[in-house]
Amino acid sequence: MQDVWKRFENWLQANAPQLLEDLNPPASEDELQQLTTLIGTELPADFPAFYRIHNGQKGKLGGLIDAEELLSVSRMIDEWTIWNDLLKGGDFDGTISQPAPSVRADWWNPRWLPLTYDGAGNHCCLDLDPAEGGNYGQVIRMWHDDAERTLLTDSFAEWMEQYVAGLESGAYVFSEDYDGLISKDDL
Repeated sequence: MQDVWKRFENWLQANAPQLLEDLNPPASEDELQQLTTLIGTELPADFPAFYRIHNGQKGKLGGLIDAEELLSVSRMIDEWTIWNDLLKGGDFDGTISQPAPSVRADWWNPRWLPLTYDGAGNHCCLDLDPAEGGNYGQVIRMWHDDAERTLLTDSFAEWMEQYVAGLESGAYVFSEDYDGLISKDDL
């Protein structure tokens, strides 16, 4: 994950250096353990390796991941808690999603860990409870008001590698309108 972060930081330095200031220092072992305890399962090794370098972003500037905030551990816990409280409160009783084959048909699952936040309740999530045929630690897209649950990649490392490769290939740019990184296709 060090190589991925190095490439990400190099791209930011050349194309959007102001976003480097929004990166957090590394997540502490206590923060990562708190997250593991909260969700009740181990994290795939690539995830803590990534967060031991930078604990997401401060969220004071635009999104680092396709116009979305790359959540810190504490922000993940905040977002996870909101969704889990809604689940416990019965808000999703009888509601199912329309998932990709390797994703459970839940509207929300307490073993989905929000990785990004778009400001409107939508997330890319680390899926720690995949359906049969899925991969532990796959990354999925979860919409707050749409039943679609798509599989993005089979692992967190693959998700970040694809994103950084997209940056390097010119698929993403810094947008002043979004004050962050966005797909050229969305401009």
